[in-house]
Amino acid sequence: MESFRSGCDAFVEKTRTEPGCVHYAFSFDGDEAHCREGYDNAAAVLAHLDNVGALFGEALKIADLTRLEVHAPTAELEQLRGPLADLNPQFFELVVGFRR
Repeated sequence: MESFRSGCDAFVEKTRTEPGCVHYAFSFDGDEAHCREGYDNAAAVLAHLDNVGALFGEALKIADLTRLEVHAPTAELEQLRGPLADLNPQFFELVVGFRR
């Protein structure tokens, strides 16, 4: 866990300058980590994955991805289904609410 936690700073620094990133943070509960992130649109999600791809690969060598949720309007989800398929996410369609 200590190795993973120390790597989180690198993720945050690489993500900090992404123009489509609204928020990005890690939180922890014991030996579980949660990365909560939000983006303007599907294109920003895909740009983020390109940006942190090498770091993500390194993180997966020492940690398991146990859950990935994607919450977005239908049109954005459709743009992510193919590119994210290997990560086996659960897709949630945003139906009620608002976005700024």
